[in-house]
Amino acid sequence: METGDPSAVAVRKVTITPKAIIHQKFGTNACYKVEEVQEPVQIDCPGLVIPQKGPCLYRCHLQLPEFSVVSESFKKKKDAEQSAAEMALEKFLPSLHPLGGHFRAALRRDGDLYGSIPVSVTAVCDAKISNLCRLINPKADSNLFMVISFIMRAAAKLTEFVVTSNGQLSIKRKNPYPTEIIESSTIEESVSPETILVEALHVPYSLEKTVQPVTLNMSSSGYYMDVIAQKLGLTEASKVLVSKNIGKGSSDTRFYFAAPEPFLLDLSSDHLHVKLHSEGSLNARASYICGQDIYGDAIMASVGYTWRSKDLFSEDMSLRLYYRMLIGKTPSGIYKLSREAILTAELPSVFSMKTNWRGCFPKEILSMFCRRHRLSEPVFSFLNVPSKEISESSRSLKKPKVIEPAEDEIKLSQSLRSESSFRCEVKIFSKSQDWLIHCSPKEIYKKQNDSVHNVSLKVLTWLNAYFTGIPLEKLNQWADALDIRFCTKNFLEVFVLCQPAPNVENGEIQGIFHVSKDTVAGSGVCTLSIEGRDCGVCPLSGSLLCISYSVFLIAEGENVNVHLESNDEFEFEMGNGTVIPQLETVVTQLSVGHSACFNINVPSQELVLGAAADSATTLYLLDSKICCLEYRITLLRITEPLEERMEQALFSPPLSNQRVEYAVKHVKESCANTLVDFGCGSGSLLSSLLGYTTSLEKIVGVDISLKGLSRAAKILHSKLGTKSDADVPCVGIKSAVLYDGSITDFDSRLFGFDIGTCLEVIEHMEEDQAYLFGDVVLSSFRPKILIVSTPNYEYNVILQASNINGQEEDPEEKTPSQAPKFRNHDHKFEWTREQFNRWASELATTNGYTVEFSGVGGSGDVEPGFASQIALFRRPLQSPDNVSLHEDAAECYKVIWEWHRE
Repeated sequence: METGDPSAVAVRKVTITPKAIIHQKFGTNACYKVEEVQEPVQIDCPGLVIPQKGPCLYRCHLQLPEFSVVSESFKKKKDAEQSAAEMALEKFLPSLHPLGGHFRAALRRDGDLYGSIPVSVTAVCDAKISNLCRLINPKADSNLFMVISFIMRAAAKLTEFVVTSNGQLSIKRKNPYPTEIIESSTIEESVSPETILVEALHVPYSLEKTVQPVTLNMSSSGYYMDVIAQKLGLTEASKVLVSKNIGKGSSDTRFYFAAPEPFLLDLSSDHLHVKLHSEGSLNARASYICGQDIYGDAIMASVGYTWRSKDLFSEDMSLRLYYRMLIGKTPSGIYKLSREAILTAELPSVFSMKTNWRGCFPKEILSMFCRRHRLSEPVFSFLNVPSKEISESSRSLKKPKVIEPAEDEIKLSQSLRSESSFRCEVKIFSKSQDWLIHCSPKEIYKKQNDSVHNVSLKVLTWLNAYFTGIPLEKLNQWADALDIRFCTKNFLEVFVLCQPAPNVENGEIQGIFHVSKDTVAGSGVCTLSIEGRDCGVCPLSGSLLCISYSVFLIAEGENVNVHLESNDEFEFEMGNGTVIPQLETVVTQLSVGHSACFNINVPSQELVLGAAADSATTLYLLDSKICCLEYRITLLRITEPLEERMEQALFSPPLSNQRVEYAVKHVKESCANTLVDFGCGSGSLLSSLLGYTTSLEKIVGVDISLKGLSRAAKILHSKLGTKSDADVPCVGIKSAVLYDGSITDFDSRLFGFDIGTCLEVIEHMEEDQAYLFGDVVLSSFRPKILIVSTPNYEYNVILQASNINGQEEDPEEKTPSQAPKFRNHDHKFEWTREQFNRWASELATTNGYTVEFSGVGGSGDVEPGFASQIALFRRPLQSPDNVSLHEDAAECYKVIWEWHRE
């Protein structure tokens, strides 16, 4: 709206934070003091002497001339300061309602519009009225027309107090407002500039027309709804309908559109919805983003009155923001936005492991998807898994390349895995609690988080298929393959606005949204050039890759390009569909240090515009030129697949479980009463042993990692501290102790234990330290039995050549000339069978022990032997204990945690 003053200067509105308002009112008299606070940590493991630190938090003291406030604790200092400022505002500012801003603006309107407020504003701003309408009819929650109809009918019965008129969707007070009300509405002058320019978007209902930016020229003394009405071709704001708020941010982003004529003529018709649809003016794009029916052309703007402020709030809208909202309605789009890689990332097809996943996790994406489509939060539940079902499931999921175990070993394996196996299902409901989707997969997972993320990813994958517009018949087939059931009627009713709609762009019919797909035969790569020296370090499936890249929009025959997207360090896991297929195809041909440049066909226009900062140039090129995308990438580094993942991909049960079963077998055979685990880490072995009925009475763990020991203490306490012996099969345990100390140092308290274990530990030490440990443990600790396991280096060629996704490589394509790498970046060495046998045999001979060699994973009779090689040392029964040697020995270990049965 023009101010009438030619000298008026239009400026853009800047968002005013609580701290900025405090500065305007108090200046340097406002004093902020931020202090670091340590939140109390709940001790869930009595007896643990390791200090437990909580997160680093901050609290702000704000001193003002007449009073002071103290904020709550926050992770960031600036959040604490803003919170304190907001608390101060609540003390001296009246509790202003957003409707108050509309009322104050209405009192500045002229003529018959004086004091008149559009009913649609009341419908979306007044929560009490919205709740009452919802009680009358639950469908009012998602039907703006119904709410307005209820309000207008009620107002028609209050002729003594309010005034309404035919064809006008507004209400005003019949009698003049009292003087004190008018004065209270103008107590404080607004701090807004006289004229405000706000960038908005015009979204036409016709899909043949494009979304275009518009500028709202508003006056702080006028009513912004009148300005929007003019942009829609209306005389004033009463006929403007306002949508629900879009998104959860601080902005007040909404769609504004003209009330359909049938609605103005008959507010009480039961067939109103049918009449509106018959007009054929449904705005598919706006309705899809907003989640409610919007008719005719619409203005998308972020402007309005907010709580505890008399100023008009506004933010600029851009085409880029619009298309990012559009993209963010799909599961794949949510993931792309979380990675800030709209043109590069794809929602992975597999949830492999939490440490390798990048971007929002599947569970978070599913929750965000439900919120953006105004559904209830996903409901996750866990199912009990009988041990028999676990065994059958694991056999059906993997094809182990190991020899069949004996019957007693199978029983041990089932017992171990029944202790920590999870199957998760998820249900999704509408806001009115109508059942939509139920996914109950058969897969079983060792970790609870893995089961949650995998079931979430199944649902997301299926929803992505729906958003690509596949036929209902194929959608049903996808559902069966992913263990999904859905209520067709309820699902289609909720997602009817998400059906791909025709959109004419450049003479071609497209959807208003769709998930990016490779539209080119084969790899989809148009041109490819590779530069750099081949260092021989190439990516394997399951590797974690880091690249730098830039993406440009290139116009054919034009010396112009538009930068769309770039990242200096972008990580993704190879082989899981984490990036667009063309990029993965190119990366497989590179080694570390290589750079490549390649072109692909332009994907959906929404993705390009969602990435482009320069929307005008991008839109011009897309509309008038033949374009392609140019990718420039450099492969920076490769992290090989983690040892645990490689082993799990090849063995069932995993090698870690097989090592535990080996230890349990010998504990039972030896009738051991005491056990010490050298290098116990997080207590995985000790915890697993509690799942068996053994003769053990005392278990001890030693490690130098306080973090690992703290975790081990909590796990052991949770199991040993249970009131029910049925939950702990090993009920004979009378004490458990965890020590902080190096296993190369002797402590007399651990002398002469029945059995000692050291599983997959020595390879994390330097070789000379491994020799020292072997000498100390057999000459000083003198356990009756010692079990030591370590990776068989010769087996690495099989592990690293295996395809993580279960596909076999052609043996003729392997390159045996390159030596296999260590299984873990933390390994200092890995021994061949000959090296391990020599180490163990020399130790046994020197210290009067016998040694037997075995292993788990693979077969000792088939090359290259076991995946994990094991040495079993035994002290002969006639061998005397060298007690005198240790009578005065120091107790150098520190007790971190201990437990004794009462």
